[in-house]
This record gives sequence, C-alpha cells and structure tokens, in this order.
Amino acid sequence: MLKEELIVKSPVRLLEKSIEGGLKAGNIGVIASRKGIGKTSVLVQLALDKLLQGEKVIHVSFTAHASYVISWYENIFSELARRRNLEHLGDVKDSLVKNRVIMNFAQEAVTIDQILHSLRAMINEGGFKASTLIVDGYDFTKSTGDRFAKVKAFAAEIGLEVWYSATLAAEEPQLDKNNVPLILRDYLDSISVLILLEPKAEYIHFTVIKDHGRMNPQDLRLKLDAKTLLIAET
Repeated sequence: MLKEELIVKSPVRLLEKSIEGGLKAGNIGVIASRKGIGKTSVLVQLALDKLLQGEKVIHVSFTAHASYVISWYENIFSELARRRNLEHLGDVKDSLVKNRVIMNFAQEAVTIDQILHSLRAMINEGGFKASTLIVDGYDFTKSTGDRFAKVKAFAAEIGLEVWYSATLAAEEPQLDKNNVPLILRDYLDSISVLILLEPKAEYIHFTVIKDHGRMNPQDLRLKLDAKTLLIAET
C-alpha cells in the first residue's frame, strides 16, 4: 500500500468526520481515561497521521523519557506498516522522524511561560513550523485554569491543534451530569473536543463527551484493539 492510500484509509478520517471535520488549528482536544487504557497510543496515532501527511509535530511528555516516547512511535508505525503492507518503508520512516520533535519537561519544575517560550522559539526562530502539539502525561490535578488558557491562546496565535491526555482516578471515574470528568470541568470552556476511552470486554471504546459546541453528541464508531492498541472501526 502506498502512503497516500494509508492516509485515506486511516480510521483517523472517521474520527475527523465525527468531530466536525477534525480538531482544527487553535483548538484543544483531550483524550481521557484511567491509567493504562491507551491514551498515549491514541495520541501517537493522531501524531503519525499528521506526519504521514507531511506535517510537523511536537510531542511534549511530562512523564516519559524521550526514548520511551520514541519506542511508542516505532512500535505503532511498525504495526501499521505491517498490517497495510506499506511500500517504501524506509523512506517513509525517515520523513516521519525528520518532522517530529520530542520534548520532556517536569511539570512542577518549569512554568507554562517557559514552556511556551521554548515552543515559540522552535517554531518561529527555529523554523520548525509544526501544525500539531501533543501533550502527554500532564497532571490536571496540579494545574490551573490560567495555565491552560495560556496554552489555548498560544495555539490560536501559532495556528496549532493541541491534543492532551488526561489520566482519571484508578477507581470508577467521577463524572458530572454531562459525563465530564470532574478533574476537567474547570477547563471545559477551553476544550473543544473531549473523548473518553472506556474499557469493554474485548476492546476499548471511544465516547465523545464534547464535540466543539455540542455536549454528548452521537457516539463514535471507533475502538482501540485491546492487543495492539490500534484505532479501528467498531
């Protein structure tokens, strides 16, 4: 299969159709679940989809070392390529690596202004014109609405779409009447798309809680394969 065909047939296209054509520049999306359910896998697959289209991606991790993040990209790309019999594998892989930057920060050791300064310098002065920012391992229980609002403003200024992961409590997640996790309720105005990953018997289900201006829209026909953690249609 050619790279172009892989892009067209990606389940990310179905996700985009289900959320008004995608997250889009200037907006923040959040993938939420308990620990170990598949948030990082989803974020990496969203990033790989952008990379395959020739766009640039910055991946910020607050918990994992860069080598661990790289292994996620390697493993998921290898599985996608194997399943789809991707042609010109080496050339495609080289182009993906060239257009991806991975950064590590300790959330409590650096301010949001310092992080945004580093990102702005990379994008503007460094010429790395990223279209997507991935933020994994961010602890929303140690955040503030002001910090999150600055990221929203930065995304609008630069023209980025930003995807976060959010880890919910190990016990049954606490949700409000609109199924919004309580730890995210104070940030909801800044979040354009909110998706919950819910484990079922044989797969992990996608549930859209917020789709831009709509709360609890129609269900996504997407799942994560419990073994490979690849996105697939239900």
